[in-house]
Amino acid sequence: MVMSTQGVWTLDALDRLPEDGNRYELLNGGLLVTPAPSPAHELLANELRVLLEPYVRRHGLGRVFVPRAVLRAAGSEVEPDLMVRPVPTVLPEKWDHMPVPLLVAEVLSPTTRRRDLAPKRAFYRRCGVAAYWCIDGDARSIRVIRSGQGDTVLDSTLTWQPEGASEPLVIDVAQYFHDALGARG
Repeated sequence: MVMSTQGVWTLDALDRLPEDGNRYELLNGGLLVTPAPSPAHELLANELRVLLEPYVRRHGLGRVFVPRAVLRAAGSEVEPDLMVRPVPTVLPEKWDHMPVPLLVAEVLSPTTRRRDLAPKRAFYRRCGVAAYWCIDGDARSIRVIRSGQGDTVLDSTLTWQPEGASEPLVIDVAQYFHDALGARG
């Protein structure tokens, strides 16, 4: 279950919440509470990390970050399922001073779908994230959202070539879902 609490929350209040197995995020003054993810959710996120890490390192794009790494801006703090982010030479003490991610990916679930496709999407755009992927395990497709372009829903091939990469990463979308979730049952 995802719970959005009423009232205006602050980053200081967010920092005081307990470590209780839920994911707490602050978006536009609202607290979002999400319980632990499903096994399928984690398999999809982990398989994407496996595909991205060698490419990101080979091209010197930064690192692949998973939850507990945050994007903090404009009084909001979210924990994307995965993000590719440059790492500065001098590592800042706080997330507020980390560079904007090149890519953010969220695995859609029945409890997070609406939030991932609307308010989080708008937040990532405001932050200047160049590419946002929404992974839909049920449809076995990836919605690619890029600044200044319309959405593209892919179920065959995804090509990503961020600035600084000399060649694109090409993902066989059907194979990705098969590797993560197995054959359709």
